[in-house]
Amino acid sequence: MSTNSQPDYDKPGDEGEERVKIICLGDSAVGKSKLVERFLMDGYKPQQLSTFALTLFNYKTQIDGKTVSVDFWDTAGQERFNSMHPSYYHQAHACVMVFDCTRKITYKNLPEWLKDLRTYRPEIPCLCAANKIDEDMDTTKKSFAFAKKNNMPFYYVSAANGTNVVRLFKDSIRAALAYKHNSTDFMDEIMKELENFELDPIPSKVKDKEKETEKITQ
Repeated sequence: MSTNSQPDYDKPGDEGEERVKIICLGDSAVGKSKLVERFLMDGYKPQQLSTFALTLFNYKTQIDGKTVSVDFWDTAGQERFNSMHPSYYHQAHACVMVFDCTRKITYKNLPEWLKDLRTYRPEIPCLCAANKIDEDMDTTKKSFAFAKKNNMPFYYVSAANGTNVVRLFKDSIRAALAYKHNSTDFMDEIMKELENFELDPIPSKVKDKEKETEKITQ
């Protein structure tokens, strides 16, 4: 389904549910779409916003007994600094910033993405994710100063095997709602939770599949 206009997130949805908008930022091919798809699996409805060459994924969930309609926005391969259409940032309640831990340049470019974001949305909460850790688990032993410097919760994730993906997006939904409700201390709560958080173990099925792949390629 195509449309040339975006929803008004200040208004309730068709069934009276609250609506929030979460945007994803980062270089091309860092896995933003794959992460969203991994989280949503079959429970989403992709929708093309043809005028702006963007894609949004709608997801409905229950929080504190209330239905919340979440739109995850993806750049659809249009990633370039200072060239994102202003509508991409308009009414956003939270941002998930993603880089590819196997490509340093995608990490080095995060400050530019943040600068671009803050031009339009100076105060929305941001969460930072290092994707593709399944390709190099040693990455999880490294520290990345960007997130700490900018007071962002930080997640080591993998769209391939699902590590930390659910936590990343559930936290982003909670952060978006807190921002919309003018809560100022929610990000501190997330940061405290993450201090004692350990990586999700790689599912055994994924490990077995990786072994099978190794045998085939050897």
